[in-house]
Amino acid sequence: MTATRRDFLKIAAAAGGGLLLGFNWTESEAATTAVVDAAGAAAVPGVDFNSYLSISPQGLITILSPNPEVGQGIKTAFPIIVAEELDADWTKVIVEQAPLDTKKFERQVAGGSGSIPHSWQRLRKAGATARQMLTEAAAKRWNVPIAECTTDKGYVLHTASNRKLSYGELATEASKLTVPADVTLKDPKEFKLIGTTIKNVDNPKIITGKPQFGLDFYREGMLFAMIQRPAFGYKLKSVDAAAAKAMPGIVNVVTYDNNVAVVGKSTWQVKKAKDALKIEWEKADNLESTTDHNRLFKELLDSKEATVRRKDGDVDAAFKSAAKVVSAEFQCPFLPHSPLEPMNFFAHVRPDGVELVGPTQTPELARNETAKLLGISPDKVTVQLTRMGGGFGRRLKADYVIEAVQVSKLVNAPVKLIWTREDDMTGGSYRPAVRYRFDAALDAQGNLIGYKLRGVGINSGNSTREDNFPAGAVENLLIDSVEHKSPITTGAWRAPITNFLAFAEQSFLDEVAQAAGKDPVQFRLDLLNKAKQKPTGAIKYDIDRMRGVIELAAQKAEWGKKKGVSQGFSVYFSHRSYVAQIGEVVMKQGKPVLQKVYAAADCGVVINQSGARQQVTGCIVDGIGHAMYGNLTFKEGVPDQKNYDTYRLIRLSEIPQVEVHFVENTIDPTGLGEPALPPAGAAVANAIFKATGKRLRNQPFVEEDVFKGVS
Repeated sequence: MTATRRDFLKIAAAAGGGLLLGFNWTESEAATTAVVDAAGAAAVPGVDFNSYLSISPQGLITILSPNPEVGQGIKTAFPIIVAEELDADWTKVIVEQAPLDTKKFERQVAGGSGSIPHSWQRLRKAGATARQMLTEAAAKRWNVPIAECTTDKGYVLHTASNRKLSYGELATEASKLTVPADVTLKDPKEFKLIGTTIKNVDNPKIITGKPQFGLDFYREGMLFAMIQRPAFGYKLKSVDAAAAKAMPGIVNVVTYDNNVAVVGKSTWQVKKAKDALKIEWEKADNLESTTDHNRLFKELLDSKEATVRRKDGDVDAAFKSAAKVVSAEFQCPFLPHSPLEPMNFFAHVRPDGVELVGPTQTPELARNETAKLLGISPDKVTVQLTRMGGGFGRRLKADYVIEAVQVSKLVNAPVKLIWTREDDMTGGSYRPAVRYRFDAALDAQGNLIGYKLRGVGINSGNSTREDNFPAGAVENLLIDSVEHKSPITTGAWRAPITNFLAFAEQSFLDEVAQAAGKDPVQFRLDLLNKAKQKPTGAIKYDIDRMRGVIELAAQKAEWGKKKGVSQGFSVYFSHRSYVAQIGEVVMKQGKPVLQKVYAAADCGVVINQSGARQQVTGCIVDGIGHAMYGNLTFKEGVPDQKNYDTYRLIRLSEIPQVEVHFVENTIDPTGLGEPALPPAGAAVANAIFKATGKRLRNQPFVEEDVFKGVS
């Protein structure tokens, strides 16, 4: 925080009139210049060039980031792409979160690691179009050929005459030109911002506690609400709210569907009143327990009603002729999303429309579900996005938004709905519990000639990814799945399905490599070579890109060459990207301790080195933490773990060193918010096997014998 008089005057002078207060966080900080009026409102009037950017006559460039910011860095990455093609001076860029606007933007969603792949070309064209219009305006003013003009850091240059004009000076006249139908995009070799390290545009607000998140939002006169929901398989029988209604600050207690909502003037008053409710629940569906699920898994693995997802060759014949058969089963529990910020949303249902404000990964879904509930046109619903304190798939759903809408309508007032941590953990949409059975057939030379996978999931849909590696590299392959429908609600959890499937597949391939007497890394490379030279069926992954991350990870970690550490390998393709990881384990006091993880990722062009490294590192920590410790169990429809005193997360002292490397190429960017999570568990488990000789087949690892006695 080194603001000086010079910093202030520099910004104020550029404003060109009116009362404007400026503050420059530091000279080197990216996108932190904020210009506001005396009332604290944004005051950067500019000329709109397209849906993504405007340029003020003072030279300040405002870039709108339309997609929800959930911590994946999209609010920084999107503007970087626009600013790159615009040739903007990044220190003069202001980034604003755009509201939901389906006419101006497409796919305003944070999910599936798909934001950058979807918008890459659109964002580049938005910046390049404005740059071409600015260049044309300058050429006309100078009366020179446009081909003689270049751009750099917010200026159009005419080197031959040593003249230059700022974008601000050209903005008004440039905006009046005909928008070009075709523009030339930069060659990646010309990138100045993309591929560099740029700080998150929200850093100053985050570290100074400026309101950004849904929980921060406040509207004068709004009420607060909390809801008591039934456990899974129950419905509301009766409620005695007399004591709650009599408590200080409580405005109303309303019931709807199977929920009881307490509405009041502060979160604490509402929380205390919610605890004072006397509610009776009655059975409405199966009351399932974790013991029931364990029994079901064993039964369904032998079911004859499986859905075949992929079948290549003659699997039965391959196993009959096999010199050796390797079999293993792997199981994972339900997991809550447990984001740092619990679910919350603001809703104001008015006669003329609905205002929604809060953290959602799918603002259009929130709008459409609200319109459907109230029987109004979606055009009558506005959605303003806040930054999210985590989501991981939980905020893909709109249930908590609709709750806020329902309560606002019932009490006829603006309402801020807040879930407690216990609400968030016990009323969530969980990662499905799944069990897998693998079988591999090897010939006398240790070649993989047959492969079978059956996935059994609880509300998981298709619990397999039938076209992922090693499919295509095995002549005889069968992948099928069986589903159990449960009243326990499930949904997308960071890297859906692959978050556990990758652990199971990659751990099993290590077992197969061992049975074949082959190095685990070379075993996978050999399978990829086979897929390339003699593919079987459809191959929906890029063999060369997968090979590339394997070789890069092995090189950086010095695979098989180190003394005193046990290494475990894993590689996976998901969300269009490829990530290989090597975990290193050492033994301390007879127990395995994860010391370091190497990661090699191929996600195409890296937009922001800082954001990309944080994404990979965060994925790895998340993947390791939940594989090691995460566990949510049930007893007759009620979760056993309700808060962090009983639900274990990875601790700061347990996080290993993470070293990240990217494959350098010019492929259009692919996903990065999720792909580094799936391979993390297997890299650790395979390293632990190397250190202890014991295979880990169930999560959480900490409950396995190798960790008994570890707190």
